[in-house]
Amino acid sequence: MDPQAKTGTSAEKDNENSFPTPKAPLRNVADFYRRQPIYDRRIHILGVGSVGRFIAHSLRGIPNPPPITLLFHRGGLLKEWNESSKKLQLITDGSSEKQGGFDVELAIPRPRFHGKEVKPEENVQDPSTSSVSPDATHQLIDGESNEPINSLIMCVKAPNILSALSAVKHRLHPESVILFFQNGMGTVEEVSREIFPDPQTRPHYMLGINSHGMHTSPDDPFTATHAGFGTISIGIIPHERNQEPGPYSPTLQFKPGFHEPAKIPVTPKNPANPNSSMREPMPYFSRWTPNSRYLLRSLLRTPVLCATAFSPPDLLQLQLEKLAVNCIVNPLTVMLDARNGSILYNYHLTRAMRLLLSEISLVIRSMPELQYIPNVEQRFDPGRLETMVVGVANKTRDNISSMLADVRAGRRTEIEYINGWVVKRGEELGIRCFMNYMMMNLVKGKNAMIQLEMGEAVPFVETRPGEDGIKIQGETGEG
Repeated sequence: MDPQAKTGTSAEKDNENSFPTPKAPLRNVADFYRRQPIYDRRIHILGVGSVGRFIAHSLRGIPNPPPITLLFHRGGLLKEWNESSKKLQLITDGSSEKQGGFDVELAIPRPRFHGKEVKPEENVQDPSTSSVSPDATHQLIDGESNEPINSLIMCVKAPNILSALSAVKHRLHPESVILFFQNGMGTVEEVSREIFPDPQTRPHYMLGINSHGMHTSPDDPFTATHAGFGTISIGIIPHERNQEPGPYSPTLQFKPGFHEPAKIPVTPKNPANPNSSMREPMPYFSRWTPNSRYLLRSLLRTPVLCATAFSPPDLLQLQLEKLAVNCIVNPLTVMLDARNGSILYNYHLTRAMRLLLSEISLVIRSMPELQYIPNVEQRFDPGRLETMVVGVANKTRDNISSMLADVRAGRRTEIEYINGWVVKRGEELGIRCFMNYMMMNLVKGKNAMIQLEMGEAVPFVETRPGEDGIKIQGETGEG
């Protein structure tokens, strides 16, 4: 249907009169949305892990579903998809449901070393292999596309978000919207700094917080198990291009118990360091673009997701609460190599937990972004945060944390975006978080130890000049 087509009596009046008629007043919500129609309903999902499969499967199950394009990160996965039934399967309480009708494309991640994307001449590979990476000029290989992306859902792990987003950054435009689903904090600022440094060409951002329990099947890459029911919290991140004065402007604020207005502790921006992460309170009011509104409405009308929209201040507080829980449950279970319930009913672990939470609470309560919000001191009190941690650990006592699963598999963890974010934010505020710094390095050390053990299990084949045979190191005791 033409989005500019007119219906009802207004279309008949236009046919009767040769001159244009004034716009009729808005009668309902549908009229409001028709004033800014969506010309592309397609939603792209980058990162087809457990969360990506869950969201894609749920969106295709609603009436009048939007077109969904799955972006695979390697050619082997695309080959498996073409050889399979081309459907995603979701298992809930032992019953499985399959959904089809997906489009698929390749989006090969661009490798990055020391924070920089590898140049084309440094990354030349055989195009016939599945691990080929196109160069920065975005020359297409079989399975990739240059079509614009208007709505993108990012479901990749936080450490891989830059390399994954680099594969599709040329397809995003200033009116596109990116919805981030990552654990921890700091990914959005990292994307703006490394991928979209210019605010005039930067897409719009949205943020999602997922509390559903999901895990994948090692035998089937297109099956996800819905292990625990939860919710999805979604909100918009105000964009620099179209901010408007809102009710939370950084002006003089009054605090209970004080007779004089207290200035918000705003750190002035350093002109010599424009990339400084020090931020000041910003007016949390920004207009919704048509693509942002459409993506939000599509997720809200999906019953399985149990999605809810929040204002930016409320979403930030929800994100900080989840961060505090992850700062305790994830690293402790990694060091214990045990399930989430192992941190319960242990006085010695409780003392370590309280030391970590005291630093986390102090950092959060000192953030300038929260100084104008009431009851922040009570909401992020160490005692309340401990109650939340114990409740989550008890509810998921039989589960393995995602960080422990990454460490066991030898993958890079998200510790830098969880406890590492607390350490970095504390340094900006003049707070030294010794406990979180130690926990971050302990997790990194254990991860490196397991990666070393996995690497030593691979035999190294050695050939020497002048010798006919092949000698495997370790067989004769030679180094």
